[in-house]
Amino acid sequence: MKKKILIALIGVVVVLVVISGIYALMIRTLIGQKRPVNAETVTAVTVQPQTWESALTSVGSLVAVQGVTVAAEVAGKVAHIAFEPGAMVQAGDLLVQQDVAAETAQLRSAEASLALAKVSLERSTKLLHEKTSSRSEFDSADAQFKQAAAQADNLKAVIAKKTIRAPFAGVLGIRLVNLGQMLSVGEAIVSLQTLDPVFVNFSLPQQQLTKIKTGLSVRVKTDAQPDRVFEGAISALNPQVEAATRNIMIQGTIKNADLQLRPGMFVTVTMVLPEQQAVLAIPATGVLNAPYSDSVFIVENAPDNDAAAGGKVVRQQFVRLGVRKGDFVAVTSGLKQGDMIVSTGVFKLRNGQAVTVDNTLAPKFELAPTPKDR
Repeated sequence: MKKKILIALIGVVVVLVVISGIYALMIRTLIGQKRPVNAETVTAVTVQPQTWESALTSVGSLVAVQGVTVAAEVAGKVAHIAFEPGAMVQAGDLLVQQDVAAETAQLRSAEASLALAKVSLERSTKLLHEKTSSRSEFDSADAQFKQAAAQADNLKAVIAKKTIRAPFAGVLGIRLVNLGQMLSVGEAIVSLQTLDPVFVNFSLPQQQLTKIKTGLSVRVKTDAQPDRVFEGAISALNPQVEAATRNIMIQGTIKNADLQLRPGMFVTVTMVLPEQQAVLAIPATGVLNAPYSDSVFIVENAPDNDAAAGGKVVRQQFVRLGVRKGDFVAVTSGLKQGDMIVSTGVFKLRNGQAVTVDNTLAPKFELAPTPKDR
């Protein structure tokens, strides 16, 4: 019995030795072979210098060139409303007529007194020249005439104040009064704004002061019209720098023929500088963004002893980025002219990976893209 057990154990040991030998042979064979390399298909571009316009950007607010809330100068009842809300008016157009019945009656009496005083003054003047009247009588007639004229002018002024007209041409807002309403002094009637052109007020740091001058071009964009750029020019600079922020306030004048810009709007402002800026620009999709640093993958020839000999490999290169414009981003350090970098699909690459460059389906990169689908 013991002999049979011993023989069985010896058989098991022999089988294990044979299996171990087979696995060892397989491992040695795999080690002796080179691992196949799967090349990743990528698109690539060559880094070339570009000339970009220099610009300073900021945020600002739109302000009417002339804007006012028309209000009552004197108390009175609204007798007539002569405007429609939202209408365009010209300077001097009637907006609201307050009740002037009492002033009109008083004015007729004052004008009659003025006419009588004028006749008396003319008679006194004639008699004074003929030396048949005293100087005191002439002075009394002259004073009465001036008092009557002042009284008539005062009533005319009251009537004029109750006849409320547009002080300048512009667009009216929402009506704030009703027919028959009693207006108090200073009570608002309607907003009046001049909309073409409009001012844009924005600020820039004091370090940029030497670059700013009147006449420079200004471009304005607003989220209310995301596809449009409104053109204008710098019209004024504040003479002092704000002490709290060390910024200088700048004002531009923007054309607004179709009245799409409105006072109070928040806008993005780009001030175009006269000098041009030379940059090394690459597609923004070729940048691998990471918390520690940004990087790109440079396409290089594979070494002769590499498994991908005769092909291409990528080398990860850390870069420092500058301003962005359209589909491109400027590189301030880390690349040089003529370097070939991967332009798309960088997230699936690793340092030293074999690649195949195929630009047949490469996207078109533009400085001012206008995508159809948003």
